[in-house]
Amino acid sequence: MSYRTLKQVINAQPTSDGDGVKINRIAGGKLARQLDPFLLIDEIRSEDGADYIGGFPPHPHRGFETITYMLEGAMRHRDHMGNEGVIEGGDVQWMTAGRGVIHSEMPEQTDGLLPGFQVWLNLAATEKMQSARYQEYRDEQLPVLLLTGGGQLKLIAGSAQLGSEQHSSPITSGITQANYFDLQLTAGEQFELPVDAAQTVLVLVYQGATSELSSQQLGVYAQGDVLSISASNQGARALLLTGTPLAEPIKQYGPFVMNTSEQIEQAIRDYNNGQLVG
Repeated sequence: MSYRTLKQVINAQPTSDGDGVKINRIAGGKLARQLDPFLLIDEIRSEDGADYIGGFPPHPHRGFETITYMLEGAMRHRDHMGNEGVIEGGDVQWMTAGRGVIHSEMPEQTDGLLPGFQVWLNLAATEKMQSARYQEYRDEQLPVLLLTGGGQLKLIAGSAQLGSEQHSSPITSGITQANYFDLQLTAGEQFELPVDAAQTVLVLVYQGATSELSSQQLGVYAQGDVLSISASNQGARALLLTGTPLAEPIKQYGPFVMNTSEQIEQAIRDYNNGQLVG
């Protein structure tokens, strides 16, 4: 048994996207190797409707998956396939853009707190041109595991072993075998989780702090088969992300993520010619 050690700390950067929505973002070309198979982590957190009311009007994607997780508030999804739905506190939407999708995500409120996350998960070269699909999961469909120290672990995607028991979310990914958990720890609580030694392990603290990370900091952990996290005296809430690195070339142009420049150029042509979604 070998414990993972903290290898790198990345600070989320304030920026805006969509129609002026204010977000905290962790992404960028230089981080691709450290985050692989993840591409981007965005956090929305504001009590001011002016920060998010513009939402994310219709826009395209190709070559990856988006995972939207709401803590509170409500967001409406619409796409070219005819899918439409509202996710609220604790709900998740998982969209596989594959060959192409055009969708919008618009807040269902004009004021009040709107906290949530969107994670971009890369697709392997062999999966990038698959048919698009959309899935929605309610809060009550996702397992919440109570920890002995008083905290809890919510399984958004993948599976986790606690003690002798294996627990699984109804959401699974493909080649990347991604796990996506929401961890809540009480003051001073320590948590250990067995992890695949070959996978990338990321921890994004979004409330409180751990012994190593403050809020809005992402920790990238070195190899090992156990992740250990200790909460500060404030307690901590954090997203835990693990996934099998694809170790493939990444070419990104805005909403398109492919493997070569030629594929990006084709995606742009397809979008401009009205052929992105087939």
